[in-house]
Amino acid sequence: MGLGALTLISAAPGHMFVWVMDPGEIIFTQKYPPVKFLSEKDRKRILITGGAGFVGSHLTDKLMMDGHEVTVVDNFFTGRKRNVEHWIGHENFELINHDVVEPLYIEVDQIYHLASPASPPNYMYNPIKTLKTNTIGTLNMLGLAKRVGARLLLASTSEVYGDPEVHPQNEDYWGHVNPIGPRACYDEGKRVAETMCYAYMKQEGVEVRVARIFNTFGPRMHMNDGRVVSNFVLQALQGEPLTVYGSGSQTRAFQYVSDLVNGLVALMNSNVSSPVNLGNPEEHTILEFARLIKHLVGGGGEIQFLSEAQDDPQRRRPDIRKAKLLLGWEPVVPLEEGLNKTIHYFSKELEYQANNQYIPKPKPARIKKEMRDF
Repeated sequence: MGLGALTLISAAPGHMFVWVMDPGEIIFTQKYPPVKFLSEKDRKRILITGGAGFVGSHLTDKLMMDGHEVTVVDNFFTGRKRNVEHWIGHENFELINHDVVEPLYIEVDQIYHLASPASPPNYMYNPIKTLKTNTIGTLNMLGLAKRVGARLLLASTSEVYGDPEVHPQNEDYWGHVNPIGPRACYDEGKRVAETMCYAYMKQEGVEVRVARIFNTFGPRMHMNDGRVVSNFVLQALQGEPLTVYGSGSQTRAFQYVSDLVNGLVALMNSNVSSPVNLGNPEEHTILEFARLIKHLVGGGGEIQFLSEAQDDPQRRRPDIRKAKLLLGWEPVVPLEEGLNKTIHYFSKELEYQANNQYIPKPKPARIKKEMRDF
């Protein structure tokens, strides 16, 4: 059915009418975010493990809005259904409650393997689960990629460099990692996952891509995930002291989540099979971050210095020349812009939590009946 240049392409039960102009144009519906229309040959079937998490849910949004069919697999250990619920019911979207340590049977073209606890409190709380997810889970996803001929992108981490002795860190640096330290379950788990990827590529011909992701922030971070930005923002919004571990001279380089997502998609669709750093090379001290966030929030208590955390890297900064040269990618969101968006999100989250607290209803008083003679 046509209406001028518009064409009706979907009227699925429970959906509003959907109209498009031409392939590649944006589809407008009243129920879901706008998505592009892709022809069948251009539309990919994409699996995202950990797709209900912080980064995974933003990747889900991009791939859905780009017009692909997306299946999210998550065990909700750290992911939240709320992060992707705006897609539930869409004909191109499926959400599966599944742990990647168990085999998965599905037909897909691409696999973004993001499943893993990623913040120190989460992976140190359950180190065995973290190791299983990054080893057995990765093995299962590589087996799936082999069976169906899919390309797999591993979300690795800058933690494979440990507490680096080379600055900035490029992809040829082997790292300086404590294999038995409190962070080892995550650091070594990701190092083994990378080894597995290249073993499958060499022996089984599986197409792999490896992204070494540096510190990332943005909306949908857990407020209590123990990372620098979330800690400082939450403390400042609640008027609490901003806790800095050590002297605050440690450095980090933070990228906004949309920049990372664009980098992941660019890497997946490139011909680059060797590891690629994805991060923002703009380096700041932890103390500078605390002061900046306190300024942007316009509140918060004093900066409080606590004992330095064990095995906390002193410097972390990516060399992204490879990503620039081979992917044409570099971060574009300014730090303050990203922080303001994150602060706004956290303030809304605090409101949400305040309005959705479970408050037990008081039990009705038991009234003792008295027997009386009249």
